[in-house]
Amino acid sequence: MHTRPLGKNGPQVSAIGLGCMGMTDFYTTGSDTREAVATLHRALELGVNFLDTADMYGPHTNEILIGQALRGKRDQVFLASKFGIVRDPANPKGRAVNGRPEYVRQSIDGSLKRLGVDTLDLYYQHRMDPEVPIEETVGAMADLVKAGKVRYLGLSEASVATLERAHHVHPISALQSEYSLWSRDQEDNGCLAACQRLGIAFVPYSPLGRGFLTGALKSPEDFAADDYRRSNPRFQADNFAKNLQLVDQVKQLAADKGVTAGQLALAWVVAQGDHLIPIPGTKQRHYLEENIAALDISLSANELDALHTIFPPDAVAGLRYAEENMKQLNR
Repeated sequence: MHTRPLGKNGPQVSAIGLGCMGMTDFYTTGSDTREAVATLHRALELGVNFLDTADMYGPHTNEILIGQALRGKRDQVFLASKFGIVRDPANPKGRAVNGRPEYVRQSIDGSLKRLGVDTLDLYYQHRMDPEVPIEETVGAMADLVKAGKVRYLGLSEASVATLERAHHVHPISALQSEYSLWSRDQEDNGCLAACQRLGIAFVPYSPLGRGFLTGALKSPEDFAADDYRRSNPRFQADNFAKNLQLVDQVKQLAADKGVTAGQLALAWVVAQGDHLIPIPGTKQRHYLEENIAALDISLSANELDALHTIFPPDAVAGLRYAEENMKQLNR
């Protein structure tokens, strides 16, 4: 397994991680728990040790599943979780953000218990709380490091200014934000460059565009009734059709190269810098193995140019989140 450092002085982790969110939430109910656990075990067998979860996935059920699956395997895993997004039990789509120090302390204890571990390798603030200075939140997170509950700190969807302020309080090892062929704003907002300058790992989530870049999706009707993507602007009506035309071109390039569209899209992310560690999500072993194989795909300058021509930063139709969720991004 290829490895990459988690930040300038951080540990080596697998060059592709595993996003675990979809194993219990967002994409469909009634997920196959046995296959999800088998996928987690297969990831470890293949050397994928960088696993990503969050307390809001479920909520809580994702951490519980991972904790059960990893019993007796703790030493094989670099485990990351997140806090800060609070779901409303009365409104499944409702979201709030909490970065108060007392909530940080409360959240880590819940995550450690559900995961069945004494220490979390990487702890992210999932979204920035506009009501709480980042210095206060990261200060509380730094106390968790001193207490031995957390080893490294990260932020998710933070701006360059917020990242720099946080890094001044305590070293930030990773910034996790959406990044893929069809989500290129991390280039324009300076976060990719800032991470490289500060010695921070950049962890792209949804590097396959929530499955769209695999080319397997043909219609919004492919989604289950409760699938989160039904409410995502990029997967709706005319936007879906326009974006599908782009993916069809990626599929042709992939076919010419003898790889899948998903592998080509992942190889593109990996090629954007040695400080990037994408975490494609899957709950099935055969997709996991397909994703890992993308690490062995080399892209020529001409192939990179061709992908950029198909997917320039402004090519995709639709916002990457619904309006109310876009407001929670720190930009």
